[in-house]
Amino acid sequence: MFNIVEKRRWYFIGSGIVILLGIAAMVLSLLRFGTPVRLSIDFTGGSLFILHFEQPGEETAIREVFAAHGLDEAIVQRLGAPEENAWQVRTKEAAPEQVQAILADLDVEVAPVNRDLLTYETVSPIIGGEVTRAAGIAVLVSSFIILAFIWWSFRRVPHAFRYGAAAIVGMLHDILVAFGFYALMGLLQGWEVDALFLTAVLTVSGFSVQDTIVVFDRVRENLPRYRGESFERIANRSILETIHRSLATQLNAIFVMIAIILFGGDTVRPFISTMLVGMISGTYSSIFIAVPLVVMWQWAGEKRAAAVASA
Repeated sequence: MFNIVEKRRWYFIGSGIVILLGIAAMVLSLLRFGTPVRLSIDFTGGSLFILHFEQPGEETAIREVFAAHGLDEAIVQRLGAPEENAWQVRTKEAAPEQVQAILADLDVEVAPVNRDLLTYETVSPIIGGEVTRAAGIAVLVSSFIILAFIWWSFRRVPHAFRYGAAAIVGMLHDILVAFGFYALMGLLQGWEVDALFLTAVLTVSGFSVQDTIVVFDRVRENLPRYRGESFERIANRSILETIHRSLATQLNAIFVMIAIILFGGDTVRPFISTMLVGMISGTYSSIFIAVPLVVMWQWAGEKRAAAVASA
């Protein structure tokens, strides 16, 4: 029987390297943008324009129009293919009369703006703060609920608390990977954190815990079934018995996500990419982090008990 758990130190080291790289990206983002991840106007506050021109326009010309109205730090990005003539512009908050003046100048200096397809919205930073607090509270509360649920469900298993704690560690592992990935893409591609990113992180957390519980549940079933075997061997057996289920379930979702990333629009690409990375990380953590962590905890407890007994 192939021993997956035996190489747990390498799994921990690999995860540590990935997380450290993500933290490095967050530090660079902090130095460059003032926050660990690049924030959208959902959090910073400001105005968002989605402009569809009747004719091709240049980024420089668009930027100059906004700068002429005091919006020097406007972030101008092309949307879709060049022939679509679609642009997204993010600025600090613009007054309604200022918006009309900008649109009029764009008509003259760049190209006529299609008013039917125009999107303009102003977001207060208070909204971003509320969303962030709600997401943080959701993660904190769900962590306690998960810990309590697993502790109660595994109450007939020795050291049930360890299973809940390991599931939380696996979930935090996946959240850190998602944040590190997004910080890196913020530096490389200009991706900005919005409410969809928080949705992706919370969804990934749920998938991660679900996958972990499936493996833990098999460990619980196998403990009385293989009483003569060591805990490490039982845990390894449980992983091998459930790994095909985990991979089959996740691969189906992963293939769909890859298709959306390749053929979907630019708007959903950051969200789906975060889901993809998080789901891969969740599958990895449930097999190579959470279960080996319980095994290591069990091994340390047995070693400590043996030392006390021999003293």
